[in-house]
Amino acid sequence: MTEHKPKFYFIDFEKLKGESVNTIPYFLGIVSFSEDYEYFDKIKHLLDIPEPPKSLEEIQKELDDKFEELWVKTKRKFFVSKESADYKFKQFCKKQDADFEYARENGFFPPKLTGTLDYSKFIVTGSSSNNITSSFVIKQGNNHEGYYTFGNCRSFKYYMPTKPNFVSRFCMDKLLGFKWIDEK
Repeated sequence: MTEHKPKFYFIDFEKLKGESVNTIPYFLGIVSFSEDYEYFDKIKHLLDIPEPPKSLEEIQKELDDKFEELWVKTKRKFFVSKESADYKFKQFCKKQDADFEYARENGFFPPKLTGTLDYSKFIVTGSSSNNITSSFVIKQGNNHEGYYTFGNCRSFKYYMPTKPNFVSRFCMDKLLGFKWIDEK
């Protein structure tokens, strides 16, 4: 008759961190436990027990399931991409049809807004009885060092009480197109 040799398992201290105080008496200074220990079932969830190796069929099934899931996700993404492209193409065709209809009625295609704005194209119409001002001014109190203006248009002025530092002025000029004008 062969002698049964018990398997010993070590305590997993990471699992033990959140455990209640009631399980401590089962340990009593022992570091590893065998399956023959009378309270093994009560502390089994705290032990570092290696999982049995998976069979080749189980590994193959998991791999097949992952491939199937990836295949379904890929098909779904292609379908959504196709639907999106179809929608965008239909919108493009509608826009083109509207442009041709406009050209048929007016003799030219509608103008496209591209590039930078040309401020000379803006026109203010009205008679002398209308009270139209051609400038837009924002002030912060009566004391000001200067103002920002937009591009070459001097009718827009944003006055500031203190002169911004060089970095602020540089960024406002290069990134936003606002030029600083000193008044003092």
